[in-house]
Amino acid sequence: MPRGIEFDYEKAIDRATRLFWKKGYSNTSTRELQKVMRIGYGSFYNTVKSKKKLYLECLKHYLDTVVRKRGNALFSEPSVKLGVRALFSTILDELDDPKSPRLCLVAGSVSSDVLEISELRRFISSQIAGFEDSFVERLKSAQAAGELPKQFEPNVVVQIIGIYIHGLFRTALIAYDRKQFERQIDVFLTGLGL
Repeated sequence: MPRGIEFDYEKAIDRATRLFWKKGYSNTSTRELQKVMRIGYGSFYNTVKSKKKLYLECLKHYLDTVVRKRGNALFSEPSVKLGVRALFSTILDELDDPKSPRLCLVAGSVSSDVLEISELRRFISSQIAGFEDSFVERLKSAQAAGELPKQFEPNVVVQIIGIYIHGLFRTALIAYDRKQFERQIDVFLTGLGL
């Protein structure tokens, strides 16, 4: 009779997520993962099967926790302009947290080592596309309600904001000053009409 899981799976996934988040996919070894998850070789392969499958589980965990907060900030405000600014405020709050690595796990996953694995590439692409689609719909609703002008282009704006967010995380790796970032974000969003 096979034995059940003898460790706290959720805590182990959270610890593995933080390790991947800090070090990246290629720079994280299975030995390091076993250590941080506090499980042995057999438990690792019996439970998570492979580093790739664990990374996929960690991405899902990250999306369910960290990225969900961003989405809640964006979609819970009554005005789309307030929602977009709340999204950026949430991102800056993450960057302020000394326990969090400076690079978003999703942004860090947009790298050749991760994207060359087709299963991971498909998952990351679908998650980014899903978020972008929801964001575009939010902007279109605001446009239809008269909050945004008719010439506003939701699809293009969402793509630009996505690129900016990825760049913001990369820049924060070099130097992070919240007040400076807030000023840049304000100028950026004002220029987009948000």
